[in-house]
Amino acid sequence: MSFLLPKPKIEAVANINIRLNGEVRDIDMGLDLVRLLEHFSLPSQRIAVELNGTVVRRSDWHATQVNEGDRIEVVHFVGGG
Repeated sequence: MSFLLPKPKIEAVANINIRLNGEVRDIDMGLDLVRLLEHFSLPSQRIAVELNGTVVRRSDWHATQVNEGDRIEVVHFVGGG
């Protein structure tokens, strides 16, 4: 008598390419802007995020999905005088 064992579940994580501050980066699909900043250990304070030429309000970062081919610029403001 032979038994068929269930096949293990393989969870594939799809990756996408984006351009972050001018450099092509390979990231997991499904990240929003907040998780993208965390992924690259970028500070979330005193920065502005531009997505495909449009500044994204901080209140919209959680709802803004990062997609294949997106161009993202993260600018850190520095005070002083």
